[in-house]
Amino acid sequence: MLITGASSGIGAALARAFAREGANVVLLARRTERLKALATELISTGVEAIWETVDVTRRDQLDRAVAKTLSKFGRLDIAIANAGFGVAGPVQKLTADDYRRQFETNVFGVLNSVWATVPALEQSHGRLVLIGSVAGHVALPRNSAYSMSKFAVRALAGALAGELHPTGVSVTLISPGFLSTEIRKVDNRGALHEQVRDPVPEWLRMDPERAARRMLTAIYRRRRELVITGHGKFAVFMSRFAPGLVASTTKFGLRGRSEPSA
Repeated sequence: MLITGASSGIGAALARAFAREGANVVLLARRTERLKALATELISTGVEAIWETVDVTRRDQLDRAVAKTLSKFGRLDIAIANAGFGVAGPVQKLTADDYRRQFETNVFGVLNSVWATVPALEQSHGRLVLIGSVAGHVALPRNSAYSMSKFAVRALAGALAGELHPTGVSVTLISPGFLSTEIRKVDNRGALHEQVRDPVPEWLRMDPERAARRMLTAIYRRRRELVITGHGKFAVFMSRFAPGLVASTTKFGLRGRSEPSA
């Protein structure tokens, strides 16, 4: 299996979950030292793990990583487009560059991952996984850029599911709610600030390792979509069946960098 954004959070948790199942893993991300450490950890469990420093906005880097995967393992069974970050702030204070930066990683980075991996997945009748968000179902104030990008990922997953079905490739959309990851410690330019306190209370966040176990089951079963966390499922349900109530609730918004989920 190959995963982008593998150096932390959902990506690292999924890599560990699949390694426990005996899968060989290909780790892609921008933070080289973290990738090396994770690969060493996984190799110690008895699986094979390779890593490559990759920026998903660069299609050529993804193509090289897939070529390396096929050279090493001979096939690709699962590809997970996970890399992403969150831009937060009121629309009137964000710039066009903020929105472009958000879409470059969260939308075009996903598309690059799809284009790079689908030919190999068609050969193996494999599984393509896109990491969306509950924010791709429910848009909150101060969250327009991130929500727009995740709504786009949800639309892409829906279209791809039909397009790839004849090839034997399944498409699974994972839509997490709040998890205990670094996403809310990353600023609008993608820089991590480890000292920043997560504004989402701990009782509302799910551990990414626990979430990854549920994701793994959904991927193996080729489910169309999995919504993670109880509050996430409730938010998605209400957005579908009581949109007026959701609108009246979310107009008050969230403060700080608490908006992006996952």
